[in-house]
Amino acid sequence: MDALLTGTGGTDGWPEAGCRCASCLRATAAGIRRRPGRVVVDGALEFRPGQPPSGGTGTSGAAAHRIDPVPGGWDVTGPDGARLLLAGGPGQLPEPQPGAAPYDIALLDLLASPAQLGLLRSAGLVTAQTAVAALYTDHRVSSAAELARRCTLWRARPGTDGDLVTGPVPTGDRGADDGAGQPRRTLIVGGARSGKSTEAELRLAAEPRVTFLAAEPAQSWTGPGGQPDTEWAARVAMHRARRPFWWQTVESLDVAGQLRQQRDALLIDGIGTWLAGVMDEAGLWRAGDGGPATGSVVPTGQPGSRPPSEVVRDRIDDLVDAWRQTAALVIAVTDEVGSGLVPPYPAGRVFRDQLGWLNQRLAAESELVLHIVAGRVRPLPG
Repeated sequence: MDALLTGTGGTDGWPEAGCRCASCLRATAAGIRRRPGRVVVDGALEFRPGQPPSGGTGTSGAAAHRIDPVPGGWDVTGPDGARLLLAGGPGQLPEPQPGAAPYDIALLDLLASPAQLGLLRSAGLVTAQTAVAALYTDHRVSSAAELARRCTLWRARPGTDGDLVTGPVPTGDRGADDGAGQPRRTLIVGGARSGKSTEAELRLAAEPRVTFLAAEPAQSWTGPGGQPDTEWAARVAMHRARRPFWWQTVESLDVAGQLRQQRDALLIDGIGTWLAGVMDEAGLWRAGDGGPATGSVVPTGQPGSRPPSEVVRDRIDDLVDAWRQTAALVIAVTDEVGSGLVPPYPAGRVFRDQLGWLNQRLAAESELVLHIVAGRVRPLPG
């Protein structure tokens, strides 16, 4: 089966006529023009958003294809049994019927939901032999270069007008599940609200199996006086709501254990929270009058106990060793430190120093380090 992408843009193409957004102006300046989405299958069937395709049951031409409408699109089977899943239009997410067989071609609106590709992979409907291409691209993405970057991560083609997509992908060719789009270890560094967590989730959105590790003790967050911290709870709920529902979530400070245990994709969010929790468990800092105070020289008071600084040092060494040897496809989010004022209290300076040193050690053992500023992604040289 083959699918000719005669148009790959959104409802009004890309750039949109009269639109002065940055994405459309970049596309205009680069001479990029995508016509509204349109697909011709096997030279016989034509699909346009909002219009019924030609088809039916017969012995030749378009009639030889079976076309089944599904929520959000079309399920097409060719005369030879080859299968195509097609999004019905911009923003639509086709939902295969229960018991559907794997697809040879998947043409999806990946800007609407790259996670749909992950769901199809987790269900075994998109495999290493499925040719995947992005359709209905428009100014929801900042540029053609950013689309290409994302499609590399999602192991999909950034379909362009005139592309001929053929499926199935021959065995031995680079397919959907070979992991070619991702380095083994990625460290993402950024300040508060820089977009670092969003980038981490975006990078793993199309993976079939993901464990989200909230690197903190499993607990109910409380505010002053032990009352529930509703603002923090709302933040946590927002983060959970935007993750794909089939991701597994683990709340634990045993990051090293997860790195050694996992074999699929692991997202760690984040290293700063983990370090704060480890320092708290070890007694390296304590809350006191006027703010936190270091406990680095204060013994725990138990006979034979080790200094808190040694406990934290060993936990950090164990984390770095597990990071170095992990078999998982892992992305860790960590906080940028050292760009602001020197913390006015000893514990803050201890935390800043420890996290800065830890970030350096993890970066040295990472294939890729990204710096996120205002939602923009900047790879750091090795």
